[in-house]
Amino acid sequence: MTSAPASSRVQLALNVADLEASIAFYTAMFGVEPAKRRPGYANFAVEQPPLKLVLIETGEETRGHGTVGALNHLGVEVPDTDGVAAARKRFADAGLASFDENDTTCCYALQDKVWVHDPAGAPWEVYTVKDENPADARPATASLEILGAPGADTACCATTA
Repeated sequence: MTSAPASSRVQLALNVADLEASIAFYTAMFGVEPAKRRPGYANFAVEQPPLKLVLIETGEETRGHGTVGALNHLGVEVPDTDGVAAARKRFADAGLASFDENDTTCCYALQDKVWVHDPAGAPWEVYTVKDENPADARPATASLEILGAPGADTACCATTA
């Protein structure tokens, strides 16, 4: 069962030290309740502006204050696996190094995705959700340390290439 949007939307995944306070803030900011809540995790499917906002609870030491430690990773959610394949081809045609994850469980969903890093090293994923509630669901931090954590240089859901 897929719950991907009818068209693409940008994803912003943020580290938060206080999940409940952050849910309250972003509910007020965007006027919508979370589309999905799990332990240490929430996501919002914001229609205006089209945005998938993901909150990943981390320790206050990792998160820090202000903008330092806020960004976990960036992404583009596409409607289907064809969108992931198109991004993969676009990256290859541009000579960008990328990493594929197919049939991976992350963020409590079964996904296909391709990862690239921008010139400054910020991780971007292009992904589609294939099953919103798989039997073997794992949290966002199931694979790797989050971006910005001491010694971490990859996104939360990627595996080491």
